[in-house]
Amino acid sequence: MKLKFGMVGGAGGGISPMHMRGATIDFMAELTAGCFSRNPEKGRKQAEEWGVRDVSRVYADYRTMAEEEGKKTGEDRLDFVVIVTPNDTHYAIAKAFLEQDFPLVCDKPLALTVEESEELARIARERDLPFAVTYTYSGYAMIRQAREMIEHGDIGDITYINAEYPQEWLANALVQTDSANAMWRLDPKRAGNSQATADIGTHIEYLVKAATGLSPERVLAKFDHIPETLEMESNTTILCQYPNNVTGLLWASQVAIGHECDLRLRVFGTKGAIEWQHQDANRLKVTKLGGPVQYYSADSPYNYSESVRLSRTNPGHPEGLFEAFGNIYRSFMEILKARKEGREPESFTYPTVEDGVNGVKFVQACVKSNAGGSIWVDVE
Repeated sequence: MKLKFGMVGGAGGGISPMHMRGATIDFMAELTAGCFSRNPEKGRKQAEEWGVRDVSRVYADYRTMAEEEGKKTGEDRLDFVVIVTPNDTHYAIAKAFLEQDFPLVCDKPLALTVEESEELARIARERDLPFAVTYTYSGYAMIRQAREMIEHGDIGDITYINAEYPQEWLANALVQTDSANAMWRLDPKRAGNSQATADIGTHIEYLVKAATGLSPERVLAKFDHIPETLEMESNTTILCQYPNNVTGLLWASQVAIGHECDLRLRVFGTKGAIEWQHQDANRLKVTKLGGPVQYYSADSPYNYSESVRLSRTNPGHPEGLFEAFGNIYRSFMEILKARKEGREPESFTYPTVEDGVNGVKFVQACVKSNAGGSIWVDVE
């Protein structure tokens, strides 16, 4: 039997189709309820488009949805709820559904403040509710291969980390007055006190952790407002200190003309190096000290088993963003399914609510560092 899920948000387009396809790509779940828009007509239209069978489970506001769906029991009850709304609404919506004992999947950032994010993590922990945060790029099979190789000592001890995420979308949006995607992201009341760092810098921060297991202990950040009229940064450069005194350099930009979605990760070790880039997500560049450059392909027999599990196509056939979303959802839903069937789940991994908390702490430490004149600030 398929899991049942509900969604808050979605009628505005943007990232919501990614979540919808990610949740259903493996035929493990079906969309059963939702509050897709505050506009009832728009919400009903979205429900019809996405195939929600029972129109009585389409709501005009999330509070009513949480209350009404919280009353349902047995096979009628939702197995989890997905949140795909602007940043400033994540905390209130997540809290409402956690208090009705629903497992959650939430788009990042988890919340706007450390206090809000920690409260959500506390509620989820106390009620033993699985809670995933969609740091999308960690879902790629070759990121898991990188993690397995590093944990098995294939490149030795990590010595240096370099990651970047340049985009040009904001540079284009600023000269396109009809760009709705840009508007709320430029408003501190909706997006929070950080733009590029919170929007895509956290993707880099978690990608490093997904591939290496490391999170920064201290950061030194320099924000750039390009153009100067922007209230928040559109370009950020972050020096990180990781455990064992490993140095990392992260760069995120939304005004890097000529770059669409050029996420890249490089990890250097005492015995070799690993490199991955989003534009060629199915391959991992591996170089052993004194050896030739090698390229590992997804779903190949020489990969570690967890990487192979996340692959859906044969070697050489490209997988993309929908599949990366799907891998996060699949790992999350496998745990829900195991609980529902009364068995111990296998050790499937996904970005958790605690990872979401760490992402918010990372952003706020960067904001504090930049405000202090680019000083070292502990991530805590």
